[in-house]
Amino acid sequence: MTFGRVNPQFRLDDQGIEGLGNVYYNLMEPALIEAALKRDEGTLGEGGTFLVTTGKFTGRSPLDKHVVKTDSVADKIWWDNNKAMSPEGFSALLADMLEHMKGRDYFVQDLVAGADPAHSVDVRMVTELAWHGLFIRHMLRRPDHDELDDFTADFTIINCPSFKADPARHNCRSETVIALNMDAKMILIGGTEYAGENKKSVFTLLNYLLPEKNIMPMHCSANHAPGNPVDAAIFFGLSGTGKTTLSADPSRVLIGDDEHGWSDRGTFNFEGGCYAKTINLSQEAEPEIYATTKKFGTVIENMVFDPETFELDFNDDSLTANMRCAYPLEYISNASANAMGGHPKNIIMLTCDAFGVLPPIARLTPAQAMYHFLSGFTSKVAGTERGVTEPEPTFSTCFGAPFMPRRPEVYGNLLRDKIAKHGATCWLVNTGWTGGAYGTGSRMPIKATRALLSSALDASLADAEFRKDPNFGFEVPVSVPGVAEVLLDPRRTWEDAQAYDVQAAKLVHMFAENFAQYVPYIDEDVKAAAIG
Repeated sequence: MTFGRVNPQFRLDDQGIEGLGNVYYNLMEPALIEAALKRDEGTLGEGGTFLVTTGKFTGRSPLDKHVVKTDSVADKIWWDNNKAMSPEGFSALLADMLEHMKGRDYFVQDLVAGADPAHSVDVRMVTELAWHGLFIRHMLRRPDHDELDDFTADFTIINCPSFKADPARHNCRSETVIALNMDAKMILIGGTEYAGENKKSVFTLLNYLLPEKNIMPMHCSANHAPGNPVDAAIFFGLSGTGKTTLSADPSRVLIGDDEHGWSDRGTFNFEGGCYAKTINLSQEAEPEIYATTKKFGTVIENMVFDPETFELDFNDDSLTANMRCAYPLEYISNASANAMGGHPKNIIMLTCDAFGVLPPIARLTPAQAMYHFLSGFTSKVAGTERGVTEPEPTFSTCFGAPFMPRRPEVYGNLLRDKIAKHGATCWLVNTGWTGGAYGTGSRMPIKATRALLSSALDASLADAEFRKDPNFGFEVPVSVPGVAEVLLDPRRTWEDAQAYDVQAAKLVHMFAENFAQYVPYIDEDVKAAAIG
């Protein structure tokens, strides 16, 4: 039987997905929570939140993500970074998954990826778990209810955690699989309950589709000045670098916290919600995000809570350090109504430096911005991916290599051209360690980071005195009101200055070694900006 509102010409049967049990189309939040509770998928928490654990998978499984190598994409995909799956393997995977699904209940959400209607993609999400339907309903954009009557999807995603892939038969790595087939316009996810795979599969899809329209897809958060969408800023960065926290600035309007596009019309959010890390979250430091953890429908993922009071423990990472909450964008009081902004005046590249070498902020030339964008230096934060238990220095090109199906230069050239056309001031901001490396130093004070960003965004930082960093060549402010001067010179924060020099030389060498792979593809000005 079928329930809910759906285009009568676009049911699952019309897509060849037949023989299922009950199919629930486009249930709203209360009905999804009710269904999830009946199915014992989680617990109703304080304020009507939904508390859930995801089993052994508490982070993404990037090694199990595949792109189907059809003729149409064979010359476009960055195969060094994306694992191939044969068309035959995908066909067997699809057939076996559809057979596994027969007789089981499924939940369908018809949603939109992209706030700009000129560039949006309609997505159908088919989920085995009711709470996954709730999650993706938060993450993507919800059509008006009457628009569902004639909704047809550009792409369909099926998420079936109970299905286990067969590596030999399905041409994949393990029982867990994420497979993107651009020709079939379908994504299959199996063997994992981690909800983040749903949203990141959509992001990967957009990262493939949009460059052909001269749109820069970005792993970034974005905001703009109050009453002035033209004064926009974007914040590149991997998970754990502060994208969500720093973009949710009460003095600015939030466009979105994770995924955006930059078209000839300006910036636009891909999503309709936020997926915030909650480890060590405090009401004092991040009141807006903290408040969402007690609001109806917020998905609380992998957090320890008191079984009697349902009070959340933001410091207990015994399940994972990658504890999160997912909520609709409108739960942030200063969120943009249309999730769109102008061309960014400021581009901030966030890095979490576990070496304790980089300054809290540095100004970049356009060539240096291209260099650091392609380098994508940061530290993987504990829990974000399986197997990461403490900050791990890494280079993730474009600040999002796991989600980049095309070669990095495609995205780098788009960024370079848009900076040149529209103009933007570029900054590198370190939210990682100061006073020593991880284990010795301490995390950069968030109050200092906020003060530096405020000065950058209101243009007052442009008037500061700058020095040239001897290791990296970028400009670093000498003093900024409200920020201790010693923080601006990381060498001074170390007890042993010579130990800092050794660590800095090590990091410079790592940058140079990593960047060698891009030298054949870049212009001379970026080569001149290279470090080491």
